[in-house]
Amino acid sequence: MDTEFLQKCIKKIKVQNIENADVEVINKSPLKMMGKGRQGAVFQFTDDICVKVFGNEEDCEREHYALSLGKDSDLFPKVHAKGPLYIAMDIVKGVDVREYLQSQPLTKELSSKLIEMLITFKEIGFERIDHHKRQIYVQPDGNLKVIDVARTVWRDRVYPYPRKLLTSLGEEYKTLFLTHVAEMAPELHEEWKHYIQMEEISREIYQSILSQYKGKELKKQSQKLLTKNNDSSYASSLEGLVHKVFKEEWVKTMLAIGHNPDDIMDKIDEYWDRRELEFENEMKPNRGYEPRRQVDIGKMTGRTWSMDKGKQGEKGRYDEKNYREDKDKREKSEHQGNKWNKITFDERGRRKRRFK
Repeated sequence: MDTEFLQKCIKKIKVQNIENADVEVINKSPLKMMGKGRQGAVFQFTDDICVKVFGNEEDCEREHYALSLGKDSDLFPKVHAKGPLYIAMDIVKGVDVREYLQSQPLTKELSSKLIEMLITFKEIGFERIDHHKRQIYVQPDGNLKVIDVARTVWRDRVYPYPRKLLTSLGEEYKTLFLTHVAEMAPELHEEWKHYIQMEEISREIYQSILSQYKGKELKKQSQKLLTKNNDSSYASSLEGLVHKVFKEEWVKTMLAIGHNPDDIMDKIDEYWDRRELEFENEMKPNRGYEPRRQVDIGKMTGRTWSMDKGKQGEKGRYDEKNYREDKDKREKSEHQGNKWNKITFDERGRRKRRFK
């Protein structure tokens, strides 16, 4: 073929991709356009050879790679030349399956050839064993040829059954085709049926989730989880976070160097209790300190003691010595001999439980 003349023609053809639409074509060459699609436009070069011009190099590389995988099969057109944005190949003659089924029935013989086509796809390495009926041509001798194979390779996600082919056949021929598959390849039919059912279930789940989702209401309700804009909640949350991280990292560090886990936990509790008491002593009532909540410590300690929010003076203060004495008595009387399930109380009377 005259590749020099072909390249001159290609320079006079401009193809531009359009999102979700067929390409736009500016043709100033003598070549006649035969048709166009999402990736490119096809022009007749000779009686037997056409040239497909692409809108981008990636689609051109995809299609050329896919055709090269099937170069030893009669299912694909033969490639004669290639450039960055074009592929020259045999013209696929005959009639596509879409038009064929408008005047002819879907026979078991045709269904058999469609299954053989899918087997070839799998054998040569196509990642998508699927194709639309308008891209499958029935030849005068009854064999099939396939065009537009760019999307059969380099796919991240594919259907594990020929979904596009089945959908394009329409409900009547889809049912008939699956009946033929069940007769000729029952195990294959069962697998396809399984994937079809899984797809239907997935769609039902999606619709259920979609019907339950209330974006505005969720946004409003989620405000209840926010703590950063509330000073007291933020301080409490941050304190708990620091305490948790410190405890976890200390345990991992001590275990790594061979310390007893029970001794580690006791030392952590002692350390953190001491730090919290130091903080309480620093925040004296005459400095305007307000406890973060009101609690009745008497229920836990046996003392008549309460925290009166906003009151001044030493009323309601609980010194470290009394706290230590009550803590030791509680642990000895209530949890003697159980070192792995020990309940302790902090200086605010909050109950803490530690499990092994």
